[in-house]
Amino acid sequence: MSAPTTANLRDFYAGKRILITGGVGFIGSNLAIRLVALGAEVMVVDSMIPAYGANLANLEPVSDRIRVNFSDIRDQHTMSYLVRDQDVVFSLAGQLSHLDSMVDPATDLDINCRSQLSLLEKCRMGRPGVKIVFTSTRQLYGRPHYLPVDENHPLHPIDINGINNLAAERYYTLYHEVYGLRTVSLRLTNTYGPRMDLQSNSKGFLGIFVRKALLGEKIRIYGDGQQRRDFNHVDDVVDALLLAGVSDDINGKSFNLGYPRSYSLQELAELLRSLACFEVENIPFPPERKAIDIGDYYADFSAYRNATGWTPQIDLPEGLAKTVEYFRQHWDKYLPAPA
Repeated sequence: MSAPTTANLRDFYAGKRILITGGVGFIGSNLAIRLVALGAEVMVVDSMIPAYGANLANLEPVSDRIRVNFSDIRDQHTMSYLVRDQDVVFSLAGQLSHLDSMVDPATDLDINCRSQLSLLEKCRMGRPGVKIVFTSTRQLYGRPHYLPVDENHPLHPIDINGINNLAAERYYTLYHEVYGLRTVSLRLTNTYGPRMDLQSNSKGFLGIFVRKALLGEKIRIYGDGQQRRDFNHVDDVVDALLLAGVSDDINGKSFNLGYPRSYSLQELAELLRSLACFEVENIPFPPERKAIDIGDYYADFSAYRNATGWTPQIDLPEGLAKTVEYFRQHWDKYLPAPA
């Protein structure tokens, strides 16, 4: 199946009513901007908890063309009201930190599991024809038994965040199978690009690396730096989400996203060093991070490519250059002043 063109996507999304949970955050804001360009009527809902990456500067390009509702997805009354007239819901809100989930498992459970079940119930009762696209995570697989990881790989999450996301994903599948809701889950890998959260120290290494590179601070890599990962630029992830909203052939299923080439963390640091001036140091793993480290990971995304035509277009060197340039142009909205 060939990928729909921008014109095809515009034919589908123009005039559609779209709700994006977590829409003031990184991926949600990039998705909102694209949907506005396609002619959709976009509402974003966000709790604006700073630690989760919400930043109103993310939506500045379309601030006069979308509606923003400052609510928490845990507020069942509000969500019941918000979903009732929507054509597509992109369920992106979540607690993303694997480390934080181990420190505060109850909050992770509320946001990443109970709230997703509540959203499904509100859609079942108030808007059963809506299409729901859920952003899941590669963390469901735990430590890979083989590479690249396909959807047949055993699911064995090694932290609270992964367990709660797995439960949520299973709810989405169940509500399709039992109630006929049009749901699909995409398992995201390391996503980066403009508007990513650079302030958090617990949501993964990529935001930390980019922030430190831009500030000229030393980047510390755990172990020998040969751990391999795949990376998706946010523009490619937005393409994948838009295709998920269009296609009903994939309802009730879960798919990997990924990139054809993996990079070691050492290679990632060297690519950043071509764009900024900083030092790199290899240090031993802290025990709390080693306990939830998955080693190498890169995905086989051929199932989603075959189902929708999606193929990521932006390789890491190009994507990092675009990311660094964006933050240099918008420094004051995302980063503290350099020392």
